[in-house]
Amino acid sequence: MIPILPDFSRARPPSLLTLMLIPALASVTLSIFLPALPEMARDFGVDYGVMQLSVSLYFLATGALQLVIGPLSDRFGRRPVLIGAGLVFLAATTGAMLATAAWAFLLFRMMQAVIATGMALSRTVIRDLVPGERAAGLIGYVTMGMAIAPMLGPAIGGWLGEHYGWRTIFLALLVFGLGVFLLILFDLGETAPGAEGGFRAQMRQWPILLASPRFWAYVLIAAFSSGIYFSWLGGAPHVGINAFGLSQSALGLWMGAISIGYILGNYLSGRFSAALGIVRMIAIGTALTLAGTGLPLLAYLLHLASGPLPFFGPLMLVGIGNGMVLPNTTAGLLSVRPAIAGTAAGFGGAIQIASGGGLAALGGWVAPMTPGPAALLGLMTALATASLLITWALVLRLRRLGLAA
Repeated sequence: MIPILPDFSRARPPSLLTLMLIPALASVTLSIFLPALPEMARDFGVDYGVMQLSVSLYFLATGALQLVIGPLSDRFGRRPVLIGAGLVFLAATTGAMLATAAWAFLLFRMMQAVIATGMALSRTVIRDLVPGERAAGLIGYVTMGMAIAPMLGPAIGGWLGEHYGWRTIFLALLVFGLGVFLLILFDLGETAPGAEGGFRAQMRQWPILLASPRFWAYVLIAAFSSGIYFSWLGGAPHVGINAFGLSQSALGLWMGAISIGYILGNYLSGRFSAALGIVRMIAIGTALTLAGTGLPLLAYLLHLASGPLPFFGPLMLVGIGNGMVLPNTTAGLLSVRPAIAGTAAGFGGAIQIASGGGLAALGGWVAPMTPGPAALLGLMTALATASLLITWALVLRLRRLGLAA
């Protein structure tokens, strides 16, 4: 039998650049087209709320896929799952770019969600190679690089949409996706060649994982913390354009501000997680996140603030907090049962993304309730409070068990 492609399965471990760009593609796919949503609604002849479904449906599809992708990567390896996801993404992006009806665009948009495989498995690859706090540090560095994508994505998407039309945004995604696919093909060697004993052997470990309070604490902290960002994604386009009168390109630049904080937070994770420990980093991060939503909420409620700067500026603290929380919660949940790290990543990611889809829709529904951003900030502050409370419950539990917090 003549192979169509050479066998790269025994290639060297992936470079840091590859591990950064794989999740970066998933990240930029989420946000690059958001400033063009009002234009897309006009082009397809539908309400803005219909096009906003492209965010929430993407999250829901991602959550469902990760329930399958995680176990598949444990059974068959990380590499074949990533290659398959890359091929589906390229086809879906082409379909979204050429769609002539809203329903067709939303269908292809849901198919694009398969690329979120890269966000989960790039971190799982790191956990395959290094343990514990070292994994948290490396995940922090990888997601620090990945955070550049959502910072630049809305700005680039807003500029492309304003000057050349929204379809060029998806052409740019197609080119980026092809480049990342080639990196997966030629640079990403297999780090988990597949579990012995098949799915039945894997499934015997699932109840142990799902019965762990520590696993659920990490998952819920991550879900609430990332939910702040997702709800903001759902409501920020309405607030920016309708409350503050921003153009598409200006909105894209403002939306990139939160990613500056996220980059810094991930750098802090990479620099200090090994020294301070996973749970301490999470505690500091959740406190910063609450400050980043609560302070501007108070300012707008007390009529001490107006315009976009008091809304977008303090959200850098949210970025810093999430940059500290998410790499460490990821390393924590992957360490509960290392033998099924892919499954843990899939389950955790499914919950995080599915809740994110609901919160993105909720953010889009809540944002118009007040003339300014107060309603959206109130939702974000409630999520930040929940994340902080669960963190302190985890700290107290670990102390009762005599474990380091």
